[in-house]
Amino acid sequence: MKSPRTSLTSLAAVADQGVAALTNIAVVIVAARQSTADDFASFAVVYTVFAVLLGATGAYVGQPLVLRRGANFTLNRHCWDAATFTLAGSAALGAVLALATFALPGGTAAGLAALGLVLPIVLTQDVLRYACSLLGIPQLALTVDTLRLAVVVPVLAAQPHGSGPGQLVLAWGLSALPALLLAAGLLAWRTREVRGIRPARLLGHRHLGRRFVVEFGVGNAASQLAIIGLGLIANPLAVGALRGASTLFGPLNVLFNAATGFGPPLLNARPGAHRQARAALAAGATLAVTALVWATVLTVLPDTMGRELLGATWDSASEILTATGGQYAFMALGTCALLLLRVLTPRATLPIQLVFSAFSVVALLVGYATGGILGAAWGLAIGSAAKAAAAWLRAALELRTVVRS
Repeated sequence: MKSPRTSLTSLAAVADQGVAALTNIAVVIVAARQSTADDFASFAVVYTVFAVLLGATGAYVGQPLVLRRGANFTLNRHCWDAATFTLAGSAALGAVLALATFALPGGTAAGLAALGLVLPIVLTQDVLRYACSLLGIPQLALTVDTLRLAVVVPVLAAQPHGSGPGQLVLAWGLSALPALLLAAGLLAWRTREVRGIRPARLLGHRHLGRRFVVEFGVGNAASQLAIIGLGLIANPLAVGALRGASTLFGPLNVLFNAATGFGPPLLNARPGAHRQARAALAAGATLAVTALVWATVLTVLPDTMGRELLGATWDSASEILTATGGQYAFMALGTCALLLLRVLTPRATLPIQLVFSAFSVVALLVGYATGGILGAAWGLAIGSAAKAAAAWLRAALELRTVVRS
């Protein structure tokens, strides 16, 4: 039976995930309301670049960090190794990103240059969340992320209507500075005895982040990179519409993250592979139905209310809500199938991610070529459906193996 302290810690960890997700939703909604459709499209391209860099940082630095074991002083040192590595690495990456924008046009270039300036702030603050998780103090992460949310919304809302993507990205990034300083200060006090910080340890050939970042690249980053390419080469408005629509499904992302974080232990607690499979299927079906219900609610939303949420971007985002709802329903089924496979046979997930993430990219591009923004949205839905079908088919084969043995 869990102690009251353990229950409070778990509750704080879940609440922190919710606050972080709510912050991302609020940022996109407020930015959409403060921008023209064209400027928000450029902002969406930049924010998608940030999402890829954030995911890669979490994979390379954050995920290996939370797997660390050892004495308290060793864990404290690992936290600061990760934080200083991220600060230095993101500063170098930000400089390269800012310089690379000279080859790009207009608002997107300004937004990416601004992202390069604030990248050390936003990425380091996120890595400190992983440090709080490792040290068993998610309450600190929750406090810091609540401050982040409390600062970023009024700061963005205070920007004049029609602000360019560069100004919006700069305001968004600098608004994370109070949260970063609070997290660093409190964590420094909590780990004040730490010695021997060597961030270069994260460059070692045995660092687990190498594998995790590959998995992230083939599993999540591929479609986002395709969307970025679509915005830079073809039509930024497509990125704005896709980002706006997916933001409206933000509550589903919170549920998906919770399932990913807490699903494997809950499945492992059930005796027998078939009971685990039934539980995973029930969870996937429940999440899929929730996605379809939420999509229905959004599609009947009056345009006046939609424009209150997304501003001028609502007109393009509203046309793809049905397709995005289908995508999220299939994502729900696929997520739970992959969770089941991680319990049954963990090595089976990477090939599925590799093949069907590539398929999703092709479906996205073919969909856009044949049907514009709506075709791109349906392409993503088809890609998610194919990945879900493949994952459940592989799970069924694993269950048959269990029966035979």
